[in-house]
Amino acid sequence: MTTTPTVTRQHTVIDSPYGALTLVATDGVLSGLYMTGQRHRPPEETFGTPGLRPFGEAARQLNAYFAGELTEFDLPLRLEGTPFQRGVWAELVRIPYGETRSYGELAGRLGRPGASRAVGLANGKNPIGIIVPCHRVIGASGSLTGYGGGLERKQRLLAFERGAEGEAPVLF
Repeated sequence: MTTTPTVTRQHTVIDSPYGALTLVATDGVLSGLYMTGQRHRPPEETFGTPGLRPFGEAARQLNAYFAGELTEFDLPLRLEGTPFQRGVWAELVRIPYGETRSYGELAGRLGRPGASRAVGLANGKNPIGIIVPCHRVIGASGSLTGYGGGLERKQRLLAFERGAEGEAPVLF
């Protein structure tokens, strides 16, 4: 008889300049960062029990990021998705702070130059926003296209990383 391994999930909610962020850990490893009103946000009942224990370092690094003191996160992450999605997400963390890449550029880096739409779909399913910086992906023309957290939030995050936060509209 085979037994299914038990998975423990916990979550907490932290404040940010971009609204409340829900952090989710699976077996003590960060597996989700969801914004209020985010598209593709899983149902709350899948987030597990409330708790603070696994989130101390993630919260510390997020606070440092929002204070302009951290430009690269260093956290263990549990990214669950298809091999293609995980490949896209791995490319996202390679985009330097304050820079952007197009969906087509990411598709090319993955060896699939015609897969910019598939890259966009994988980008939209990113379970750990901000830390896995899907906001840094733009259209080929430089336009802001799609963002699970909303285009205004994407614009604000990009402006913040470029040191021009005051130029972006304030939503919260």
